[in-house]
Amino acid sequence: MKIVIAGGTGFVGQHLVDYFSSKDDEIMILTRNPHKYQSDQNIHYIEWLTPEGQPELEIGSADVFINLAGESLNSGRWTEERKKRIIESRMTTTREMIRIMGSMQHPPHTFINASAVGFYGTSKTDMFTEETKQPGNDFLADVCDMWEKEADEARTLGIRTVKTRFGIILDGHDGALPKMALPYQLFAGGPLGDGEQWMSWIHIYDIVKGYDWIMEHSAIEGPVNFTAPNPKRNKEFGKVLGKTLSRPHWIPAPSFAIRTALGDMSTLLLDGQYVYPSVLIDSGYTFQFPTLREALDDIYKSE
Repeated sequence: MKIVIAGGTGFVGQHLVDYFSSKDDEIMILTRNPHKYQSDQNIHYIEWLTPEGQPELEIGSADVFINLAGESLNSGRWTEERKKRIIESRMTTTREMIRIMGSMQHPPHTFINASAVGFYGTSKTDMFTEETKQPGNDFLADVCDMWEKEADEARTLGIRTVKTRFGIILDGHDGALPKMALPYQLFAGGPLGDGEQWMSWIHIYDIVKGYDWIMEHSAIEGPVNFTAPNPKRNKEFGKVLGKTLSRPHWIPAPSFAIRTALGDMSTLLLDGQYVYPSVLIDSGYTFQFPTLREALDDIYKSE
């Protein structure tokens, strides 16, 4: 299989590249700086989003396009300028991928575009599935809604379009978990705010296997929640994390201090949503790590 990935050098992208290249699939990674990387037999770096880049000519044909590209949400306060970059980075890369696919004589049969559970907005009482059509009314929901609508333009090309709504991705070396674990490792872990906010999480291995599953099951399209089937409230998540690390769960971080320090970005820590992966489960996917304890045990046993 020939797979084109935007964002292939990022956190999730690196895991997908490692997995699919190990299966002898051909991977083409779109990047502004291809000369920074060394191509090999299965992995090729293609210049795009530059005046010199002509990715459609280098790609030729492909089976699947995957878009993971976009400015990080958790690397600084959400100033108005930062919010603008977060939105524009996602719109630009998605439009360019659709342009490339539309210019191909034999376009891919599948387009998988990243999104996030932020689409649903936040709630301490509601459960959200892919049947929830109305987005929330905050900044993250607006970003996800705009991003997904842009991705849906691929459907006009006759391409199966899947929008993977990521929850909190758990990995021992990258993403949110190392930052969450640090206070516990320093014997200072505890609930964030009142601890009642839901945390819909997923092990990085289930991200990779879930993408493989989607690519092999052509009936799946539209939004797909990439969350484990057992979300936890923040206070329960912290207790499991503390127990896994053999550390106490006791010092709460007050909401006002987090909101003062982070501004709007504090919603990533203090607000959440209970998201259930109905599409994956109904299609027969079996989670390798369905419970938080199993996921954390796996991550920290390999540390």
